[in-house]
Amino acid sequence: MPIESNKFIKPLNRRQLLKLGLAGVGVAGATLAVQQLRQASGNAAVQIPPIPEGTPTYGNGINPMKVCREFDYGTLKQENGRTIREFQITAQNTILQLNQAISYVTWNYNGRVPGPTLRAREGDRIRVVFLNKGGHAHTMHFHGIHPSEVDGIKPVRNDTAFIYEFDAVPYGLHLYHCHIAPVTRHISKGLHGMFIIDPKEGRPPADEIVLVMQGYDVNEKNENELYAFNGLPDYYMQHPIPIYQNQLVRLYVLNLIEFDPVATFHLHANFFKLFPTGMTLAPTMETDVVTMGTAERHILEFAYPFPGKYMFHPHQDAIAEAGCMGVFDVIPRSNA
Repeated sequence: MPIESNKFIKPLNRRQLLKLGLAGVGVAGATLAVQQLRQASGNAAVQIPPIPEGTPTYGNGINPMKVCREFDYGTLKQENGRTIREFQITAQNTILQLNQAISYVTWNYNGRVPGPTLRAREGDRIRVVFLNKGGHAHTMHFHGIHPSEVDGIKPVRNDTAFIYEFDAVPYGLHLYHCHIAPVTRHISKGLHGMFIIDPKEGRPPADEIVLVMQGYDVNEKNENELYAFNGLPDYYMQHPIPIYQNQLVRLYVLNLIEFDPVATFHLHANFFKLFPTGMTLAPTMETDVVTMGTAERHILEFAYPFPGKYMFHPHQDAIAEAGCMGVFDVIPRSNA
């Protein structure tokens, strides 16, 4: 049975999805996808510090220390002489323990906040199989260039599926999120994620790290009480992200804090080169703080010449002190 893109598929059950070839992930295809993109970006030989022992997971086994370096390259498929990079995304609800006192019901993609960091190469044909198990109508709206029929504004009802298919253009750092009104509520509840399109020529080798800034309106008063990087308040303060001394670090930073008009990102004891929206191959400036509105994002590159622990956070102290704060633990290679 051929796959008919950009159409609803219902009812949503595994047997029918198996007939369509949409259930499960091909291990060989996924492995090949990762290898191809890592080689193209020059990152295949980059040394990455191991995850420190004892870093905790939340609710459903998601580890933010793993999330910050985890990229979903999809599964490669060949159809009619063209390579398709296919992703499988499910909207669902997950309880997230934000701190010792507050548990919060998130609306999310694939059981995590933020959703998977989807990654492709410029010009790839992208297919996203979106299954809605969230109990409400949801969608996936991708920033970038694509036809109107896959713009993600048409509601996908609960227990139905939709296939978004488009070409990966332009290269840069993009995002995806639910576009059901009120959009602010759907995004702030957790329905958002990062979408990276690598340029065909790639970028220099680097230790690549994802940081998504998020706010939590736990009282449902249209204002945030807690904030976080990659889902959990203060996680990277309590569990610093290890990086190697004198190794280039490439940060993919996305501000998805709703209810606050802007947030900054500040790096301690260093400066970073800024690639606005990831849509340049050369930096446009060098600074230690950048201001971003909601949904704004940039690539930041830097290396630490000295070992030690260095903070990163928004320079709005109220946001930082309410959970959006972390630490890089710079490790000499001799100690690695």
